[in-house]
Amino acid sequence: MNSFFDTIRNMGFRRGPQRLLTGISGGLAVSLGMNVWLVRVLVLLSFLLPVVGLGLYALVWVLTPWQDGSIPLERALGGTYRA
Repeated sequence: MNSFFDTIRNMGFRRGPQRLLTGISGGLAVSLGMNVWLVRVLVLLSFLLPVVGLGLYALVWVLTPWQDGSIPLERALGGTYRA
Protein backbone atom coordinates (compact mmCIF):
# COMPACT_ATOMS: atom_id res chain seq x y z
CA MET A 1 0.00 0.00 0.00
CA ASN A 2 2.92 2.35 0.66
CA SER A 3 3.97 2.19 -2.99
CA PHE A 4 0.50 3.45 -3.98
CA PHE A 5 0.81 6.50 -1.74
CA ASP A 6 4.43 7.04 -2.81
CA THR A 7 3.27 7.08 -6.44
CA ILE A 8 0.69 9.75 -5.61
CA ARG A 9 3.33 11.81 -3.80
CA ASN A 10 5.73 11.52 -6.75
CA MET A 11 3.15 13.04 -9.13
CA GLY A 12 4.14 16.42 -7.71
CA PHE A 13 0.59 17.70 -7.14
CA ARG A 14 0.07 19.21 -3.70
CA ARG A 15 -2.67 21.16 -1.99
CA GLY A 16 -2.15 24.81 -2.75
CA PRO A 17 -0.87 27.25 -0.18
CA GLN A 18 -3.74 29.64 -1.09
CA ARG A 19 -6.44 27.67 0.72
CA LEU A 20 -9.96 28.56 1.69
CA LEU A 21 -11.05 25.08 2.69
CA THR A 22 -9.04 22.08 1.52
CA GLY A 23 -6.55 23.58 -0.95
CA ILE A 24 -7.58 21.47 -3.94
CA SER A 25 -8.47 24.48 -6.12
CA GLY A 26 -5.27 26.24 -5.08
CA GLY A 27 -3.21 23.20 -6.04
CA LEU A 28 -4.98 22.91 -9.38
CA ALA A 29 -4.45 26.60 -10.06
CA VAL A 30 -0.72 26.35 -9.38
CA SER A 31 -0.24 23.23 -11.49
CA LEU A 32 -2.31 24.61 -14.40
CA GLY A 33 -0.93 28.14 -14.17
CA MET A 34 -4.41 29.62 -13.78
CA ASN A 35 -5.94 32.22 -11.49
CA VAL A 36 -6.98 30.56 -8.23
CA TRP A 37 -10.39 32.30 -8.17
CA LEU A 38 -11.21 31.10 -11.69
CA VAL A 39 -10.42 27.53 -10.67
CA ARG A 40 -12.56 27.91 -7.54
CA VAL A 41 -15.53 29.07 -9.63
CA LEU A 42 -15.05 26.16 -12.04
CA VAL A 43 -14.90 23.69 -9.15
CA LEU A 44 -18.08 25.14 -7.65
CA LEU A 45 -19.79 24.87 -11.04
CA SER A 46 -18.72 21.23 -11.26
CA PHE A 47 -20.75 20.58 -8.09
CA LEU A 48 -23.86 21.10 -10.20
CA LEU A 49 -23.04 17.88 -12.04
CA PRO A 50 -24.36 14.78 -10.31
CA VAL A 51 -21.64 12.53 -8.79
CA VAL A 52 -18.83 14.06 -10.88
CA GLY A 53 -18.59 17.30 -8.94
CA LEU A 54 -18.85 16.43 -5.27
CA GLY A 55 -17.85 12.76 -5.61
CA LEU A 56 -14.71 13.51 -7.60
CA TYR A 57 -13.81 16.38 -5.29
CA ALA A 58 -14.10 14.10 -2.25
CA LEU A 59 -11.91 11.48 -3.92
CA VAL A 60 -9.28 14.04 -4.84
CA TRP A 61 -9.44 15.45 -1.29
CA VAL A 62 -8.59 12.13 0.38
CA LEU A 63 -5.78 11.37 -2.09
CA THR A 64 -4.07 14.77 -2.48
CA PRO A 65 -0.96 15.28 -0.36
CA TRP A 66 -0.59 18.24 1.98
CA GLN A 67 2.41 20.51 1.55
CA ASP A 68 4.41 18.25 3.92
CA GLY A 69 3.63 15.16 1.77
CA SER A 70 1.16 13.48 4.12
CA ILE A 71 -2.01 12.06 2.53
CA PRO A 72 -5.33 12.06 4.46
CA LEU A 73 -6.37 8.55 3.36
CA GLU A 74 -2.97 7.15 4.31
CA ARG A 75 -3.21 8.74 7.75
CA ALA A 76 -6.79 7.43 8.17
CA LEU A 77 -5.59 3.91 7.40
CA GLY A 78 -2.94 4.18 10.09
CA GLY A 79 0.02 4.80 7.81
CA THR A 80 2.67 7.37 8.52
CA TYR A 81 4.77 9.45 6.18
CA ARG A 82 8.27 10.55 7.00
CA ALA A 83 9.74 13.26 4.79
